[in-house]
Amino acid sequence: MGTLSKLFLACCLSGAMTLGTQAVMAHEAETQEGIASFYHDKFHGRTTASGESFDQNQLTAAHPDLPFGTEVVVTRPDTGREVTVVINDRGPFVKGRIIDLSKRAARELGILNHGLAPVIITAIN
Repeated sequence: MGTLSKLFLACCLSGAMTLGTQAVMAHEAETQEGIASFYHDKFHGRTTASGESFDQNQLTAAHPDLPFGTEVVVTRPDTGREVTVVINDRGPFVKGRIIDLSKRAARELGILNHGLAPVIITAIN
């Protein structure tokens, strides 16, 4: 079992996360674990892979292969904080990272000061 899986399991068993076993099991096929990062300010206003203008103030994210428009719940297993974002770009292009968040989404997850955080992402549509 990987480190993130152990961390997630520990959070669930300790009650730090409010997801029930049923909810976790229902989304197993749609769930990924890895590291989240967030966009640098220099990308604000640039065109995303979906053709939209990137806005740091929106709840959006980049993912390597989820379809554009997919809503994803991003959860920090270490804190239980979560945010829902819409995939509108491709990336991140760094090994081990699974999602690049807008600054607003990163703020809601509490990772602005850290830059990176372990996350679990679950597609909800």
